[in-house]
Amino acid sequence: MPATADAIRAEGLTKTFKKTRALRGVDLRVRSGTVTALLGRNGAGKTTALRILTTLLLPDAGRAEVAGFDVIRDPQRVRARIGVTGQSATMDELLTGRQNLETVGRLFHLPSAQARHRADELLDRFEMTGAAGRLVRTYSGGMRRRLDLAASLVAEPPVLFLDEPTTGLDPVSRGAVYRVIRGLTREAGTSVLLTTQYLEEADQLADEVTVIDHGQVVATGTPGQLKASAGQSRVRIRLQDPAAAPAVLARLGPDAGQDPIGGAAGMVGRSRASSRRCRSARTAASTSSGSTPSPADSSFRSLFQVGDRTQPVSPAVHKLWGEQGSLVASAAPTAAATGNVSASQGLDLFSDRSGAFSS
Repeated sequence: MPATADAIRAEGLTKTFKKTRALRGVDLRVRSGTVTALLGRNGAGKTTALRILTTLLLPDAGRAEVAGFDVIRDPQRVRARIGVTGQSATMDELLTGRQNLETVGRLFHLPSAQARHRADELLDRFEMTGAAGRLVRTYSGGMRRRLDLAASLVAEPPVLFLDEPTTGLDPVSRGAVYRVIRGLTREAGTSVLLTTQYLEEADQLADEVTVIDHGQVVATGTPGQLKASAGQSRVRIRLQDPAAAPAVLARLGPDAGQDPIGGAAGMVGRSRASSRRCRSARTAASTSSGSTPSPADSSFRSLFQVGDRTQPVSPAVHKLWGEQGSLVASAAPTAAATGNVSASQGLDLFSDRSGAFSS
């Protein structure tokens, strides 16, 4: 592989299928010896980008290099240096697991003895030695998936593409795949680009994450950076009596402000002092509260501009404000509310003091 700091680099990738713009100028970078996760929901463009980078699809515009070679001008050299695992298992059901891996090795021109040794090594790594002699048609879906992953590693490629590699795997099998991927980068210096819908998977495995939505890159950074930029706790207090605003703002402190009705909530801190102020303000304003998804989930959901969905929570959960910071004060009217002011007629206040709070 030519000397380069990047195993994969793409600039301005664009692809349209009839009236559907699958990619809209995607830029992507995978540093050598690292794992990069391409994170997005269904239809975001992840698989289209992967097919272009693995020479299976030509872009309408843009350019890309893999292992130092252009995917359009030098597709054969690119293919000789990559391993690919797609979303569907491709192993021959009429062969055993060991025979499948040996066959892949022979297709890569490995000597018979070396192909057998490599097959046994991978079966052991994926904890499938006991099933090595069974026909693949007797394998469970998770076992077929692991065998497919093993096949992509037979030739020890310097660059590995994994399209949603743990889909359909149980937690134990998923953990085995995680260990293999970490070992590849740590021991062999393999560069990995994986697509995933699993937020925790990207958080656990990736050195860097590129978030893609509607064919566009919407965020890039380490998992920590993305969570820091998008994962602060959010609290909205919607007053059922707008006249109480001055008193509530005074209790919230200098980081509080007024939000237009229907606007986005500001960011609120997770320090105990701030939490006490919010609880006090909530009591004075006769609001109710709701819960948001887990902190990691909320971080990535906000990158997709998915609005918060609140549900009622018990008073006991309010005690967690200072520890989790994952609650949203919403506007659902209660019997204790003064007057007949509906949620849509309330006044939103928020606290915004980014980066000033810690759990």
